[in-house]
Amino acid sequence: MTAPVSHPEQDGRGQDGRGQIIDGKAFARNLTATIAREVEIFHDRHGITPGLAVVLVGNDPASEVYVRNKALQTHRTGMLSFMHMLPESTSQAQLLNLIDRLNRDPEIHGILVQLPLPKHIDATLVTNAIDPRKDVDGLGEVNAGRLSLGLEGIVPCTPLGCLLLLRHELGSLRGLDALVIGASNLVGKPMAQLLLNEGCTVSIAHIDTRDTPALARRADILVVATGHRGLVRGDWIKPGATVIDVGITRIPTEGGKTRLVGDVAFDEARHVAARITPVPGGVGPMTIACLLRNTLTAARLCAGD
Repeated sequence: MTAPVSHPEQDGRGQDGRGQIIDGKAFARNLTATIAREVEIFHDRHGITPGLAVVLVGNDPASEVYVRNKALQTHRTGMLSFMHMLPESTSQAQLLNLIDRLNRDPEIHGILVQLPLPKHIDATLVTNAIDPRKDVDGLGEVNAGRLSLGLEGIVPCTPLGCLLLLRHELGSLRGLDALVIGASNLVGKPMAQLLLNEGCTVSIAHIDTRDTPALARRADILVVATGHRGLVRGDWIKPGATVIDVGITRIPTEGGKTRLVGDVAFDEARHVAARITPVPGGVGPMTIACLLRNTLTAARLCAGD
């Protein structure tokens, strides 16, 4: 039996006894700047400007803002952005025809279809219609399969962002106990696979897990992605753990305004954890930065780089 791996850098609480805040916004800003430099180098080498096509079906105001922000960030890195804003009435056949055209378009290196889709459209069918080399969301069966086998591929943006933050904060993750709360195809499952590939001992908790708090109290790394605000309390957390809160819920406040909160009771958790991501300003900015990273990766695959 091998000796446990020591990670003294995890004991990082400040003098006030509270855990350090992981600044995802600053990390994403630095990552985006790096991507912009690499896009310029890639263009000089191949004469190719990476292009990202984003498809939105329907008129959800929050999704429209999010999609436009993606387009703005794409332009800022020197990449091309192609927006396709389709009405709610768009049929599945029409959407699949658009994806087929984008698959064959040499200017398009990445394709992202904003989820969720209207109920009359099969999201799985649409996702798998995207050329795996252009699947910058990493949600198609080919890229999901490559991730599960530990092979090179395009990784879903949010889990990838979480992993980059963890590597930056902790260095090597090998030998650490990790718990992912939430088993979605979008975050939970790929996150668990990424952690497993890093050498962590990984557990996944979901709606049928009998004693999630007990599992959480053993975890050096806790990633929470359930969409249930304040689910994880301070007494769930192992002292000195690193907590990544993927959840985001908008709640009303006084005066008719709203604010964003995560899946973790932040103030409670910060008195126990060594490091924790805030909401907002933690994982969210990393998702868009990793989308840009994936688009450059897709362009490199196309160029044989």
